[in-house]
Amino acid sequence: MATLKHQLLTLLHFQPLWRLALLLSVIAIGFLATTSSDYPIPSAPSDKVNHLIAFFELTIVTRLAWPQLRSIWYAPALLGFGLCIEAVQASLPYRDFSVADLAADGAGILIGALPWPGLRKASKGNVGDSPEPV
Repeated sequence: MATLKHQLLTLLHFQPLWRLALLLSVIAIGFLATTSSDYPIPSAPSDKVNHLIAFFELTIVTRLAWPQLRSIWYAPALLGFGLCIEAVQASLPYRDFSVADLAADGAGILIGALPWPGLRKASKGNVGDSPEPV
């Protein structure tokens, strides 16, 4: 029987799951960024914190979906997504374009792109290997 660590590593390396999570995240963030919020949406008191958390999450999920992809490729794409959101918001009567929001998006991407302690060690092992005896 596989150990919990082995099962978690298998899940961590299951890229189709993370790609689906990324797609759902992009859809959810796009919706939340353009809705008029006639109903309460749980969020942080500061809009900038919401942006930072959203783009941190997008960066983490992107790294899990494509672990071999370098940040030079996904960071500009994610920042471009943030710019697209701001451009759409500029055309909405109940939203505004904000450079500060874009800066918070960039901060979330930078934090999400930081090195992960232990991830390199976990990825070196073959997920198909049988677990070590206890």
